[in-house]
Amino acid sequence: MKTVAFVPIRLNSRRVEGKNLRLLGGRPLMTYILDTLRDCERIDETYVYCSDPDIARHLPDGVKFLRRDPALDSDSTLGEEIYDAFTREVDADIYVLAHATSPFIRRATVDDAVARVGSGEYDSAFSAERIQTFAWYEGRTLNYSPERVPRTQDLEPVFVETSAFFVFRREVWRDMRRRIGLRPYMAVTDRIESMDIDYPDDFRLAEAIVAAGLDGK
Repeated sequence: MKTVAFVPIRLNSRRVEGKNLRLLGGRPLMTYILDTLRDCERIDETYVYCSDPDIARHLPDGVKFLRRDPALDSDSTLGEEIYDAFTREVDADIYVLAHATSPFIRRATVDDAVARVGSGEYDSAFSAERIQTFAWYEGRTLNYSPERVPRTQDLEPVFVETSAFFVFRREVWRDMRRRIGLRPYMAVTDRIESMDIDYPDDFRLAEAIVAAGLDGK
């Protein structure tokens, strides 16, 4: 059973300029997730899927470059268009979609998720953060009643998808065009693993995590 990981990368980031190549702890941000995927025991190949071939010189040893159509770099491009293009070009039984903006996900977390999908018990897996606090959605409380406010530890937790990774079998994408299937495994990650760099403040927090030696790398 062949497992292939891919990291879609666009160099013209809008919210944090040049973030994928911006230095974090002395090395490009994108190398964190690439090193993790490359070192996973259950992943056979790891690709960067990018339209700019210049990125190839920044890739860690063992990571492959696959050039994608520059038309997929548009701000209006949907993720599913990128996933569809990659899965047409590279054949695999299991795909691991990961993102450079999640530098602190651990190898053991990814390997465990791939193993669970590979076992056949689950058709997909995704990373999620467990949040146990008072939550609201669309103007209403989500996990408690304002008439009877419980202790925080008694609240029903809310699970939020992170962008770290999605693992899915080939048929899940081929037949349903979904990165999360009908029998998903939820890989619950801690606060540091759940870190997602979308804004400048996020990058400053990531720098503090690395400086404190809490990144686990």
